[in-house]
Amino acid sequence: MALLTVSSPHAHGPMSTATVMRLVLAATVPGVFALTYFFGFGTLTNILWASILAVGMEAAILKLRKRPIGFYLNDGSALVTAVLLGIALPPASPWWVIAVGILFAIVFAKHLYGGMGYNPFNPAMIGYVVVLISFPVQLTTWVAPAGTFDGNLLGPIEALVRTFSVGAVDAVTMATPLDVLKQNDSLLVEDLWASSAQFGTLAGVGWEWANVGFLLGGLFLLYKRVFTWHAPISMLIALVVLSALFYDGGSSASGGSPMFHLFSGATMLGAFFIVTDPVTSAVSNRGRIIYGACIGVLVYLIRVWGNYPDAVAFSVLLMNFAAPLLDHYTQPRTYGHKKKTLQKEAD
Repeated sequence: MALLTVSSPHAHGPMSTATVMRLVLAATVPGVFALTYFFGFGTLTNILWASILAVGMEAAILKLRKRPIGFYLNDGSALVTAVLLGIALPPASPWWVIAVGILFAIVFAKHLYGGMGYNPFNPAMIGYVVVLISFPVQLTTWVAPAGTFDGNLLGPIEALVRTFSVGAVDAVTMATPLDVLKQNDSLLVEDLWASSAQFGTLAGVGWEWANVGFLLGGLFLLYKRVFTWHAPISMLIALVVLSALFYDGGSSASGGSPMFHLFSGATMLGAFFIVTDPVTSAVSNRGRIIYGACIGVLVYLIRVWGNYPDAVAFSVLLMNFAAPLLDHYTQPRTYGHKKKTLQKEAD
């Protein structure tokens, strides 16, 4: 008698892919709200344009691959990629920068490898790194946050005009706090903090609240058990330990305090929304701890001694390379098997 061979998993749970993606989208709301409040409506226009492009490109590729378009679009993975990329890009980025990022994220980083579940690298981070390397000027021009200058932030219409380059829209721009600290070579950290408008209570004006928002969203996802604590917490601990070891407030060469690194740049977005990607991260709990810790170390090293002020995308992609190796060496023992022990042979 022939037996039916069915691969695992056999159990069905309430957490379908579409449900997980909807929870992730909902969890980004506090961080997006903070970014919008401090930097204007540019982040929303990024997300809107990126989402339209992502859904369109996803549908086109699915049609070329002769896959059911409605079924795969319903899982929400393309929208999550678009939202994460839109958040990572500077507010009101040019439409063509967003288009190039989405093209590489959806077509090259995702479908070139077989689609959802087969991509070895995080699609949103691939798209971000491609445009960061290709268009460094556009990717390092951030709108000055509210409270650091006398003027109005870009409203929704102005943000759309600036995004699609229909006309010239004046906006006050300034370097990010991470960039200011990185370029400092003369002032003590305390003096730099006092003399630069970008710095707030813990980190940068606007940035600290955006990171608090993404932290709240990440805790919500932890509560919903969308992912485990191992990767994000180990990343944050590694970042705190390194920044504490090398911090010296009385030196101009200091890399910044632990609180500064925790609440600057894309730290919380990376820890809870990028590092936790189930497809490209390590699988076992031990592997996730090592994976997250290595990302935290790389983030600090690149921020302080590398060429880029923020490093979450590069760190994640580098560890995506290492995830299969971590899985190989951190496989848990199967049930019923004991750890091998070496015994001396009797003389």
